[in-house]
Amino acid sequence: MARTDHRNPNVAGLRPRSRLVHGGVRRSSFDETCEALYQTSGFVYGSAEEAEHAFANDGARHVYSRFRNPTTAMFEDRLCEYEGAAWAYATTSGMAAVHAALWSNLRTGDRIVAPRSLFISCYWVIKELSARFGVEAVFVDGTDLSQWEEALSKPTKAVFLETPSNPGLEVVDLRAVSELAHKAGAKVVVDNAFATPVLQRPFEMGADVVVYSATKHIDGQGRCLGGIILTNDKQYGAEVIHPYLRHTGPTISPFNAWLLLKGLETLELRVSAQSASALTVAEFLEGHAKVERVLYPGLPSHPQHDLVRSQMTGGGTMLSIFLKGGKQEAFAALNDLRMVMISNNLGDSKSLVTHPDTTTHAKLTPEEKAAANITPNLLRLSVGLEDAQDIVEDLDRALASL
Repeated sequence: MARTDHRNPNVAGLRPRSRLVHGGVRRSSFDETCEALYQTSGFVYGSAEEAEHAFANDGARHVYSRFRNPTTAMFEDRLCEYEGAAWAYATTSGMAAVHAALWSNLRTGDRIVAPRSLFISCYWVIKELSARFGVEAVFVDGTDLSQWEEALSKPTKAVFLETPSNPGLEVVDLRAVSELAHKAGAKVVVDNAFATPVLQRPFEMGADVVVYSATKHIDGQGRCLGGIILTNDKQYGAEVIHPYLRHTGPTISPFNAWLLLKGLETLELRVSAQSASALTVAEFLEGHAKVERVLYPGLPSHPQHDLVRSQMTGGGTMLSIFLKGGKQEAFAALNDLRMVMISNNLGDSKSLVTHPDTTTHAKLTPEEKAAANITPNLLRLSVGLEDAQDIVEDLDRALASL
């Protein structure tokens, strides 16, 4: 008796959360429920003619896992389904994604504009590589549209930004900056790692390319590294990014792609729960006697709260906490924590906290730190999936010792 072929579900009519579970599936002839892990470097051909045809028709079939792999393709396609993108390319890490999204397109004599408040590796990739390869890099206050207008009054090849930024939680007006950038001839590349695709949709606000450190919320369980580049621009994806990745080789492993694929299934649930807890923690800390101020996009006290509400559907999982005091008080608070762990990672199911001034952003100059609002009393907190009250009590106990 013939049966209906259900190996590749049609997700066209499904809502976004369902697409995170069913999107991109490629079932084998065994009809497995859990997506298959194709842990292979290469593929075989039935004949020399078949091999010739595979290479002559690039993309027609899998030929080498540095180029394409079935498990990686499932991860790419699933996030495309959720994000509303046409093209996706998974990479070894978030920084590999940032590097490829920018430098696949930049040439000597080009111009790139970015905010000063960036993750240090993003800042390095723009500042240092631009200087080495003859690209003009212009940095602005990302919250000041007049500075964007001035910087983008000249022809520009690329705009790169994080919103919210790491660790300053500065929010950039995506619609306004995208419009200015396109008038200047620039492609807009948005690092959406802090907001996640759950809370912010950059393509809907004018972005040309969206990148993620999938290590963060997409995996969200501290298991692996990974990154991904997404775009709706066929020419930029197929003719610029794809050959750059194919020949330079920052290819994600099939195993990591499989872990990230499984992470997508619970992404909405985790980010929603973590964001709710983050708001609870932020509200508690905002009135704490040992805290100078708290930056959290979901608080009305955030300097750009109205902009947050217009382009994000939640405040996210990240807080910037400025203690009363300096490095000594920051270290004392970190060392008295019992449950919240000291780590430079973020977006994990476990709550993690770091001191950016001496870890993630330690190599910035004092002037660069000041411009990015990175001070000795700053702690960056990534809120996890623990009970929010346990997080609050752990922080309160640590702060009480100051």
